[in-house]
Amino acid sequence: MILTADYHTHTPYSDGNDSVYKNALAAKEKGLKAIGITDHGFSHIFFGLRRKQVSAQKEEIKQAESQIGIKILHGMESNLLSIDGETDMLISDMPNFDIYICGIHEAPRYKTFKDQRNLFFRNWLAYKKERKPKQEVIDYTTKAYINAIKKNPIDILAHINFRCCCDIVEVAKCCADYGTYMEINTKKYHVSADELNAMANTGVRFVIDSDAHTADRVGDTKIAEELLSTGCVPLEQIDNIDGRFPVFRFAEYKQRNL
Repeated sequence: MILTADYHTHTPYSDGNDSVYKNALAAKEKGLKAIGITDHGFSHIFFGLRRKQVSAQKEEIKQAESQIGIKILHGMESNLLSIDGETDMLISDMPNFDIYICGIHEAPRYKTFKDQRNLFFRNWLAYKKERKPKQEVIDYTTKAYINAIKKNPIDILAHINFRCCCDIVEVAKCCADYGTYMEINTKKYHVSADELNAMANTGVRFVIDSDAHTADRVGDTKIAEELLSTGCVPLEQIDNIDGRFPVFRFAEYKQRNL
């Protein structure tokens, strides 16, 4: 298994340590054909990319792509903000980006206190106590994921079930129906091999991403290899390995609507 592209990396524009150039150079040196620069979304209180920074980051990406000779996609790891599926990637932001990742995070500005309580506090508290949250919280989180996939042209759902719990099979079914990829994140253990198998049985497509916050981790596949070695996910269901590239719905959406 050889990674073709790593679509989830961070820079100092959010909470990453290394520049666009260093991340892209690391990708090139590891034989990758493309990389995504996907800093945290605008609503993240501590680490979010700011809208006034987008033009400067875009220019850095353009220069690095020219200097290094690797495809660099300008993206964002948006925050899921409500049970209604709202994120901090607005329609007005979409022309500025090439790739749309979405996940649940600890410190964005949620739409309502109820959203903050159910998507963050109750999930986080259960995680800290090493137990599953109550079913009503799982149902709330599941509904938020599904609404986000249905309402937004999300390319990749990031690190599902990391410090939050949902019905991963139902979310995977929705991803399969709408053309959103499920991420196998190699920065953190967020699903088990059995959970990965269960998602794969829905027909959902996967990408492997490093979620790198330092350039040395760009292209890392260790956790994915561990999960896949004990699971039964067909490698043909992973679309950014062995020379294959994903077909992202965000690009198609922009061509039709923007």
